[in-house]
Amino acid sequence: MASKVSCLYVLTVVCWASALWYLSVTRPTSSYTGSKPFSHLTVARKNFTFGNIRTRPINPHSFEFLINEPNKCEKNIPFLVILISTTHKEFDARQAIRETWGDENNFKGIKIATLFLLGKDADPVLNQMVEQESQIFHDIIVEDFIDSYHNLTLKTLMGMRWVATFCSKAKYIMKTDSDIFVNMDNLIYKLLKPTTKPRRRYFTGYVINGGPIRDVRSKWYMPRDLYPDSNYPPFCSGTGYIFSADVAELIYKTSLHTRLLHLEDVYVGLCLRKLGIHPFQNSGFNHWKMAYSLCRYRRVITVHQISPEEMHRIWNDMSSKKHLRC
Repeated sequence: MASKVSCLYVLTVVCWASALWYLSVTRPTSSYTGSKPFSHLTVARKNFTFGNIRTRPINPHSFEFLINEPNKCEKNIPFLVILISTTHKEFDARQAIRETWGDENNFKGIKIATLFLLGKDADPVLNQMVEQESQIFHDIIVEDFIDSYHNLTLKTLMGMRWVATFCSKAKYIMKTDSDIFVNMDNLIYKLLKPTTKPRRRYFTGYVINGGPIRDVRSKWYMPRDLYPDSNYPPFCSGTGYIFSADVAELIYKTSLHTRLLHLEDVYVGLCLRKLGIHPFQNSGFNHWKMAYSLCRYRRVITVHQISPEEMHRIWNDMSSKKHLRC
């Protein structure tokens, strides 16, 4: 069985490399015009309903799972579910995470579930590649919205929906991105502390207090007609935040009645304000790049803008030097 998996993995890597070369060299960028789900993808969807919703949703999130892992939490309830926002071409980043901090077997006696979140791509070749990757690793979920920067909010809500539907008994959830290095020792043992009673209505990360940017040239431009207020509620940087599992369902249900914003972290902050949940500031979450040093990285939980090569190098160095003092 191990040799079969190894062969499939090697084949996947080769196929990804060939497909990405082919797309970058021979194919023009195309825009998506259709709305049908892929016929070659299996829709694995579990019927779900949430009670206590008495008004008609303005944001029903009526997307279907094209790729799903509905049984991932059935045998063992995870202490931590890690939801990683990624895109189709980021196979190297996903594999680096699988082989370093996102390895589900890093901690004996502590169940961790790692999942990569995607929408569907306009190019069927990339969708097929992700499906093949999913069949090997079983750690990808996809809904039938178009995968784009402006749909990052939908991607996060998909993760919230998945937790609420298929893994509601987990203790904690982390949402992060594929270019983030996570110091799992600090996250597990110093922040979440498995031996203590799990918290509820808990949300923490790098808290930002700011307001909308009205410059149309900005990546974070927010038009007045979409958000007229001059200040955002406190929100955690989308590069990485932690919350108790009960909050996933609360945010998902609240989102059904909250007008969508394309800025995912701001939108989650809006939902938290409606819920009366105040995010806690934690200086261990960094939403910027930080030059590597063993002692510096031992003090943090997340670091931004880390390439797959850096991910391996940092992980290997920290793992091999756990006996050293700073």
